[in-house]
Amino acid sequence: MTAPSRRPVALVTGAGRGIGRGIALALAAEGYDIAGCDIVFDPGNAEAGLFEVKARVEEAGSVFLPVAGDIADLAAHGRIIGQAADHFGRIDLLVNNAGIAPDVRRDILETTPGSFDRVLGTNLRGPFFLTQGVVRRMTAWKDGVPLVRPAVVFITSISASVSSTARAEYCVSKAGLGMTARLFADRLAEAGINVYEIRPGLIRTVMTAPVRDLYDRRIADGLVPQGRWGLPEDIGRAAAALARGDFGFSTGLVLEVSGGMNIRRL
Repeated sequence: MTAPSRRPVALVTGAGRGIGRGIALALAAEGYDIAGCDIVFDPGNAEAGLFEVKARVEEAGSVFLPVAGDIADLAAHGRIIGQAADHFGRIDLLVNNAGIAPDVRRDILETTPGSFDRVLGTNLRGPFFLTQGVVRRMTAWKDGVPLVRPAVVFITSISASVSSTARAEYCVSKAGLGMTARLFADRLAEAGINVYEIRPGLIRTVMTAPVRDLYDRRIADGLVPQGRWGLPEDIGRAAAALARGDFGFSTGLVLEVSGGMNIRRL
């Protein structure tokens, strides 16, 4: 392992596009070096994906380490964590962002075991055990590597609490991930590692592109009180605030970034 970086280091999963990209860029602007993990790893593509993000992060003066990995593959976790640790000598912040939607939206009465297992494998099982692996290293590093506000952030969704019966497996995975965040917050408080949940609303990304026309109409009809789609930068700013320690006495915080969709209205 190299000598620990003098700068804080974040490991961000699903960093190649969408919300993960927005988070990586926001953290770079805060002075973080980034280990960005993604299932798509194409060094020849400088226009999109991890290597486009790498160029943008380096423009901001930070270091970006691209890491190939599927979070659903538990056997890959040791390598993912090891690459980041070997390169930077530390991980101060883990952002569990990688997630997938069902391949096909089906009514809950038609949900298949294969789709259920696939979605929960990436969205819940993977982040649970990746967090376990990272925080074990964090607690060990604390004695020899001064961590800057060590923290874990889980990116869930308003689907953690809002029913969408055409994609039940996604809702179940995000509800479970929210409880995972709470459990780790409880367990790690005594170790001085804060844990947070960011709960995005309707965010304009590749994942939401297939339903963009539908939600364009619903937003125009008042679904989102602030009247627009969320952007990856909105989630990035929330993650940066947590990384800065702006909510240092709020471990277990659920920060909804949804344009007011959390407001109950008549």
